[in-house]
Amino acid sequence: MSHDALITSLEDWLVDQALSSPNIVQMYREVCEALFSIGVPVARSMLSWPTLHPLIEVEAAIWKKGQNVVLEQFAHREQRTDEWNHSPFKHLVESGSDVLRRRLAGPTAVVDFPLLQDMAAAGYTDYLAMITRFDTATSLSNGKNSGIIISWASDRAGGFTDSDILALRRIQRGFAVACRTAIQANIATNITETYLGRHAGREVLAGNIRRGDGATTRAVILYSDLRESSTLAEALSGDEYLALLNDYFDCTAGSAIDAGGEVLDFIGDAVLAIFPLAENEDSAVAIRAASEAVSCALSRRIAVNARRRKNHQHEIQFGLSASLGEVMFGNIGVPSRLSFSVVGPAVNTAARIEKLTKELHESALATDAVARSCSDSWESIGPHRLKGMEHPVELYRWRDDEMARAAVA
Repeated sequence: MSHDALITSLEDWLVDQALSSPNIVQMYREVCEALFSIGVPVARSMLSWPTLHPLIEVEAAIWKKGQNVVLEQFAHREQRTDEWNHSPFKHLVESGSDVLRRRLAGPTAVVDFPLLQDMAAAGYTDYLAMITRFDTATSLSNGKNSGIIISWASDRAGGFTDSDILALRRIQRGFAVACRTAIQANIATNITETYLGRHAGREVLAGNIRRGDGATTRAVILYSDLRESSTLAEALSGDEYLALLNDYFDCTAGSAIDAGGEVLDFIGDAVLAIFPLAENEDSAVAIRAASEAVSCALSRRIAVNARRRKNHQHEIQFGLSASLGEVMFGNIGVPSRLSFSVVGPAVNTAARIEKLTKELHESALATDAVARSCSDSWESIGPHRLKGMEHPVELYRWRDDEMARAAVA
């Protein structure tokens, strides 16, 4: 039986999806269910696509008849797993072929992959896998092909008919175009959020990319700097220093992100993070989040240094500061090279306070505006003069800073 009319309708729907902002998993589920509803005997399917993300290399979705789609994410690996190395998908990628068909039951059955052996044992009778490659700037520059791979399996006696195969192959192209739209949108979001931060990335993708685009907002500024960085850079090998920097950033930037903040910049070995306030939002929420980041950073430092001591590595020391105030959040720089960051007195204050942490033998200092909303975490150490400021500023230290107390003792 021909599926022509219904497949044409599904192809038209996929064009509409490609012209919108499709969610790849939801779109995939609807395609699977539509194929099943028009009589194509699909009982199981798997869709796989590469992404550009610092943690995730490949994403995959699995659909089974009568079940919800399951999304799986696979981290970057130096070596491929045995499951991948002996999979039909790897064979498609490396063979240059676009289609792989295997009957899983009957006298013409060929089950030459471990996955197909498992599927045959589970009652599936036919298997079809197809790849559609995308020519992108990335794939052309590194010699790798990107695209989607999708498999279809049937549990009907006799498997897929020629008409079924034709319908699945027709759908592949339109589905690939719609998938590419979704994948490229996800990659753009991943890249901007990785390099700019979550909020700044969204602002850029929303079109705020001209110099001067931005807004004034209130925020808690969290600033940190690695101590003795110049000495360490000279004393350590490149790899050792890079490992130390990453441990330091895990403590500081990682804690800010985990507490809901946004890391805007790595200024050499300094970290600039903010906890912005929504319009008319009580500042206590952002202050508690920033204080939580300070607590987490100091706790992580203890754990990291214990590990580094055990491995006979240099320990990490850093200072943290927190201030609350109004900042300009937006694009600064030259028209052809911009940075989405924050500027303003609160940022300058945070940087100057952090410089005092070493002089005062404290790991973390905050202004009165921060400390009074979180008085159980901060205690006053009196007024201190900041460079470039006319009047002394009352500063507060972190109450439970065991490492700072030990250094003074």
